[in-house]
Amino acid sequence: MTYQGPQPDIIKSMFKKVAPAYDRGNDILSMGIHHQWRKKLVNLAEVQTGMSVLDCATGTGDLAIEFKKNVGATGSVIGTDFCEDMMTTAPQKAKSQGLEIQYQTADVMNLPFEDSRFDRVSISFGIRNVQDPIKAIQEMARVTKPGGQILILEFGQMKTPVIKDLYNFYSGKILPYLGGWVTGQTEAYKYLQKSSAQFPCRENFLEWMDETGLFTTTKYTPVSFGIAYIYQGFKK
Repeated sequence: MTYQGPQPDIIKSMFKKVAPAYDRGNDILSMGIHHQWRKKLVNLAEVQTGMSVLDCATGTGDLAIEFKKNVGATGSVIGTDFCEDMMTTAPQKAKSQGLEIQYQTADVMNLPFEDSRFDRVSISFGIRNVQDPIKAIQEMARVTKPGGQILILEFGQMKTPVIKDLYNFYSGKILPYLGGWVTGQTEAYKYLQKSSAQFPCRENFLEWMDETGLFTTTKYTPVSFGIAYIYQGFKK
């Protein structure tokens, strides 16, 4: 499958502008349900106390925080993002919950970590913004221990009749302008809606994962009728 993702400099500039109001925008636009999707991902990851986790495109740190709650004081979580501005509030957010999480600037297509370092490697709502998603998947797998997992949470396209039509109306006609009103960045939310509507999902995304030859098993789990999907790859 041929796919060309967006230019990195455009994405970085867009998220830099959105960053100050990103959390507020997410909570309003999804009515807070995105938090439940992240909890579902961590449950599927079956993390245990003491595990090491890398969360790529961590943004304001919500998924990293959810992982840290589960790996405990003896476990470690590192959050990375190639847009440093997106992580501005993440350290304080973790600290306010008594959690110690490391944050550093890094590109998921070129991770600065040794092979087979982490038990779990994740990315939420970031893979569709990467210029080369397959390269990103390969990098995530490279730094994952054999027998570990990579986990990807991403928007896709719904299949359920009626609900699909209602959601498509909301996401196409209301969400971009509501997002613009909340954050002042209407064009960014137009891009986010359009990219979500076009990004390969379900079996098509699993084809990318399988193409790498790095996993024994790949699978997906829909959330909220298929507004988004959680993909899992079990490292060879």
